[in-house]
Amino acid sequence: MTTAKSTTTKSTSTSSSASKASAAMPNFEAFSMPKMEVPAAVRELTEKGLHQSREAYEKFKSAAEEATDMIEDSYETTRQGVMDINLCALEAAKANTDATYDFMKSMFGVKSVSEAIELQTTFARSQFDALTKQTKDMQELSSKLASDLGEPVKDAFGKAFKDIKAA
Repeated sequence: MTTAKSTTTKSTSTSSSASKASAAMPNFEAFSMPKMEVPAAVRELTEKGLHQSREAYEKFKSAAEEATDMIEDSYETTRQGVMDINLCALEAAKANTDATYDFMKSMFGVKSVSEAIELQTTFARSQFDALTKQTKDMQELSSKLASDLGEPVKDAFGKAFKDIKAA
């Protein structure tokens, strides 16, 4: 137990001598800085630079927020457009599957080759018409998606050019 007591006493005396040395440091002349006044012109330039930096930061921040909003809008538009196209494709697949099922059901009930050929011709014509309509619907949805995606970008560039012309 006496050993532990002497160690504690030594560490206390060591820390007190360290604090005395650090207290003496500020009085040491090699580390003291000469007192000098900054000229008013330098202060004005520094303040002006700081003000310009803040303005530039605000403009950059505003532009970044607008770009982020535009990207978020584009992602949402893309998501909705792709969902619409997928829904249209699923409806087309269902309609084509139902038509094929009905055709095969009818083919099992034919009594002659001429009736089968007539049924096949009618089915092919109706499927061609359905495919034409489905392709037109998909094209309209794709065109709408492309237009909707281009609109925010077009608006952003128009605003940017307007801001450039104003400056």
